[in-house]
Amino acid sequence: MAAKTRMFTTIGNHNHRLLLLLLLVVVVEREESSPYQEEVTHTVIDKIKIHGRDASVRVDQRRQRATEKVSSVIKFSLPVTPSGNDYEGEDSQDTRTSGAVEVQTDNFASRSGDKMATIDGRPAQYQITQKNLREIMEHRGHDAVAKVIEYGGVNEICRKLYTSTNEGLSGSQADIDHRRETFGSNVIPPKPPKSFLTLVWEALQDVTLIILEIAAVISLLLSFYQPADEEEPLLVEEEEHYSWIEGLAILVSVFVVVVVTAFNDYSKEKQFRGLQSRIEGEHKFAVIRGGDPVQINIGDIVVGDICQIKYGDLLPADGILIQSNDLKIDESSLTGESDHVKKTESTDPIVLSGTHVMEGSGKMVVTAVGVNSQAGIIFTLLGAAVDEHEAAAKQKKKEAKKAKKTAKDEITNNSHGHPGGLKSQETVDSITSDDGGEEGAKSGGGGHAGKEKSVLQAKLTKLAIQIGYAGSTIAVLTVIILIIQFCIQTFVIEQRQWRNSYANNLVKHFIIGVTVLVVAVPEGLPLAVTLSLAYSVKKMMKDNNLVRHLDACETMGNATAICSDKTGTLTTNRMTVVQSYICEKLCMVTPRFSDIPRVVGDALVEGIALNSAYTSGLMPGLNPGDPLQQVGNKTECALLGFVNGLGKNYQTIRDGNPEDSFTRVYTFNSVRKSMSTVVPKTGGGGGYRVFSKGASEIILKKCAFIYGQDGVLEKFTRDMQERLLHQVIEPMACDGLRTICIAYRDFVPGKPAINEVHYDAEPNWDDEDNIISNLTCLCVVGIEDPVRPEVPEAIRKCQRAGITVRMVTGDNINTARSIATKCGILRPQDDFLILEGKEFNRRIRDSNGDIQQHLLDKVWPKLRVLARSSPTDKYNLVKGIIDSKISVSREVVAVTGDGTNDGPALKKADVGFAMGIAGTDVAKEASDIILTDDNFSSIVKAVMWGRNVYDSIAKFLQFQLTVNVVAVIVAFIGACAVQDSPLKAVQMLWMNLIMDTLASLALATEMPTPDLLLRKPYGRTKPLISRTMMKNILGQAVYQLFIVFGLLFVGDRLLDIESGRGQPLNSEATQHFTIIFNVFVFMTLFNELNARKIHGQRNIFQGLFTNPIFYSIWIATLISQVFIIQFGKVAFSTKALNMEQWLWSVFFGLGTLIWAQIVTSIPTRKMPKTMAWGRGHPEAEYTEAIRLGEERYETMDNDKKQRAGQILWIRGLTRLQTQLRVVPTSKPAGL
Repeated sequence: MAAKTRMFTTIGNHNHRLLLLLLLVVVVEREESSPYQEEVTHTVIDKIKIHGRDASVRVDQRRQRATEKVSSVIKFSLPVTPSGNDYEGEDSQDTRTSGAVEVQTDNFASRSGDKMATIDGRPAQYQITQKNLREIMEHRGHDAVAKVIEYGGVNEICRKLYTSTNEGLSGSQADIDHRRETFGSNVIPPKPPKSFLTLVWEALQDVTLIILEIAAVISLLLSFYQPADEEEPLLVEEEEHYSWIEGLAILVSVFVVVVVTAFNDYSKEKQFRGLQSRIEGEHKFAVIRGGDPVQINIGDIVVGDICQIKYGDLLPADGILIQSNDLKIDESSLTGESDHVKKTESTDPIVLSGTHVMEGSGKMVVTAVGVNSQAGIIFTLLGAAVDEHEAAAKQKKKEAKKAKKTAKDEITNNSHGHPGGLKSQETVDSITSDDGGEEGAKSGGGGHAGKEKSVLQAKLTKLAIQIGYAGSTIAVLTVIILIIQFCIQTFVIEQRQWRNSYANNLVKHFIIGVTVLVVAVPEGLPLAVTLSLAYSVKKMMKDNNLVRHLDACETMGNATAICSDKTGTLTTNRMTVVQSYICEKLCMVTPRFSDIPRVVGDALVEGIALNSAYTSGLMPGLNPGDPLQQVGNKTECALLGFVNGLGKNYQTIRDGNPEDSFTRVYTFNSVRKSMSTVVPKTGGGGGYRVFSKGASEIILKKCAFIYGQDGVLEKFTRDMQERLLHQVIEPMACDGLRTICIAYRDFVPGKPAINEVHYDAEPNWDDEDNIISNLTCLCVVGIEDPVRPEVPEAIRKCQRAGITVRMVTGDNINTARSIATKCGILRPQDDFLILEGKEFNRRIRDSNGDIQQHLLDKVWPKLRVLARSSPTDKYNLVKGIIDSKISVSREVVAVTGDGTNDGPALKKADVGFAMGIAGTDVAKEASDIILTDDNFSSIVKAVMWGRNVYDSIAKFLQFQLTVNVVAVIVAFIGACAVQDSPLKAVQMLWMNLIMDTLASLALATEMPTPDLLLRKPYGRTKPLISRTMMKNILGQAVYQLFIVFGLLFVGDRLLDIESGRGQPLNSEATQHFTIIFNVFVFMTLFNELNARKIHGQRNIFQGLFTNPIFYSIWIATLISQVFIIQFGKVAFSTKALNMEQWLWSVFFGLGTLIWAQIVTSIPTRKMPKTMAWGRGHPEAEYTEAIRLGEERYETMDNDKKQRAGQILWIRGLTRLQTQLRVVPTSKPAGL
């Protein structure tokens, strides 16, 4: 407001009028801001929902009217000051051509204008405001063109932003900081993370913990109320001293569990946010600063930057086109329009952040960044919408609980009661999906959830249900038996009357039962899964795998097929022209320019220099003597290097022919397989020359002329084409070379030569087929892209691991065969298929042209190489393999891709790998994992880590289930035999802590070993708990139960100590039961060493000291147990042990190691198959299980509510689903 005050005091003799105006502006700002924001909010959300371009325009008009509603109140026309000053303050500047001064409410752009007079020699205040730019960006099509012209055109807008269309910004830090302060940063603030207290509160919502807390509170209250017992007054007096401690100890234990859980959740969220920051931090974009193209972080882009946009980019900011070449944008993420929108300066110059460049290239000036961009506005409003929806959802749950019978109808009515769409579940989901929320992070149409749920999730879900049923049953039986025994003993045998003190006994029995349930339920499983995945993701970054979706990590452990690109993945992607065919001469080395006829040489170097993206080039090496760095498209870099080898400088040619001088550019795409550029001919005759380059067999078919020896122009007959194909191109391809043909065609206004075309009116450049025909062939080159030296070994590892590697490439079939043989995908003795895209389509389609699965099933099992393929062919292959039913277990397919059109295949695959170097932003966004080095061997490392996740979870399960079985049976048998559990509630909570948090940390952080690649994939239906694991679990359980029950029934006599059996429920702890507890913990600790091996290995110490986390936690647990036994006393119901008793505890603990060797010797085949738990769900059954686990039972029928109630104990499942959900990535970040 201070800026406004200074502004008004500078305008001549109008001070009194302006003072009144200033007061009016203040009032208007206060009164009008809320309605304006509300209407704009609804119109923007409407715009997201409405599909189709006309509807989008209507929404724009509504939004414009909403803006004008405010603007009409606060805008006044004032006469220009007599001094004729162009601008006295930014907000008083009229940027239009009307000659009036316009008072703006938008003072955002003048925050720092008064702080400094100039920035780098130009005025500090801009001649156009953020509001002016916003008005431009709100229009589309011809309306946008008119609005740009209204502000003087794009060049005038650049001038007012103090930027240059050719030179860009100066790049000085002062200028960048000032623009960032004035127009904002290109960052959308993330949703604030949950506080630690919030996570504590969420952990407290656990149903079993709540039950345990309530029981502990009741026990605590009853302990302070001890009515006089005439029969046992001394015992009652004694109990008063310590009976309250058990209830307090349980509350403290629950508190520790909750805090540890909250801390782990807090750490995980912090780690995931760090991962997101790294993903965003590695996203670069090309801008022009100081006249040079540079790659900068998208967060560093500011208003006024000149961005170079190209095929495959995800636009990081809003802007206005300066120049375009065949540019088409996918705006479906904002408008819902599925068709690609053609963008030109004269028809639709507005481009928006978060949209995808599907074809072409161009330049734009940035006009809005961050929260001020159209996508930023939507994200800001979306956050408010989701918060409002969550509040409404909580209210609905409360209403549903009050009236269960009408819950479904009430939810339906509430959803349809808001036409604005903010409170409808469907609306919010669609907004989230379209704009990069969690569900839409994977794709705009349903996101990662669109893929089939991961194999590990399915197996864990079924296993959890199976364990939960057993644990719940035993817990209930334990409580019932304890209560029945107590009642029989007290009221039948001893003939006592009811006393209030007996209520405390019943509560104790109930606590024991609940504690058994806590121990039985594998609540640490979600934590183990998440820790294993998070640990693996962190380590995979070092192996050049940037994981975007956590579940992709474990899915790779099941991969049975990999469909890989060739260029850059199997090869080095450093290309070099090693052979050339010019004027009927085949050159094995680069010829000298003087050896080539002048007419051919000039056309050749111009055709390469101009008909390639100007973002492709050769840069000096980092150190003297290093080879030139190839920047941009590597094929074009090879051709540019060929020009340099001829002795010409391609940059000099480019400098004389800027991109904006081009008449038309037909950019490369997967359909054309070529690129063509139309440039004005130099010289007095005028006309146009079309340069074309692309796959040799495609370009040669369009050639009608060729230069022969000595540069003589000849007709290119069919026989000559065949001869060139068989004698030159095929031998090159068989050597593994990519063959590229370079040609041209001239259009002249005067008398044409034999290979020229006369025109009277300018040719119709939209008639591409006619323009790119009757070409003159200049040259055919063979480009070498060597196989990466480590790839053959990596492919051998995949084959040994039971993974089939297929190569899908756009190259010639002979080139593809040669590379596949060098890589080891094809071997001489193999009888596999090598198909081109056309033949592949012919085999998989019926007479109507429709793809048939049974035809695909005849092709894909033997297919190893698919050449001259399109992205559609790749998608059809991936989909066909995934949908096939001929395998016993469905294939799990991984796919690599780098192009924009690879997006569908990357999404369809179980795991999509995008290239971090050569990949487009669209491909990266569609992927699950980004290969930062574009190297196939990194995929093999991803397979190792994926299998390691499986093994880590299996190790944890083997350990935890052993403890579960023993603890539950001991509690149950103890209740039946001695009317009490030898393991007290607090002790079992300590055991639960060992099993859950500490064991998951220890066992989920093992490093992968090469042995992982010697086994076949786990498969989708193979049980998570194998027969070997079940043998280990049952074998250890037998040993531990034998020891515990031996100590329970005869241990007091063997060790000559007082028996703990038959003691009153609230009596002082005994050494007898303390030894049982201590021995049990020691057997559990030593069995943790055994649990590290799940495949029958005998050396359990192998690799132990390579995992410091494991042995550190193991030692810490051991020390904690010593303190608990010696000093826990009443709190842990323990009594200090002497040295002999400690030695017995260690002895029985070490016995688990010896017993494990005996168990290992038992043949696994003796174990029945029915003992294997945790098979994968069928898809429909699993989907239902997930749905039940997410507490959506309010709207179910009664029978489904009953089923939901039966598995409510799997509270960890919801947490697991949340932790395995897609790591959200924002659209502006582009990843």
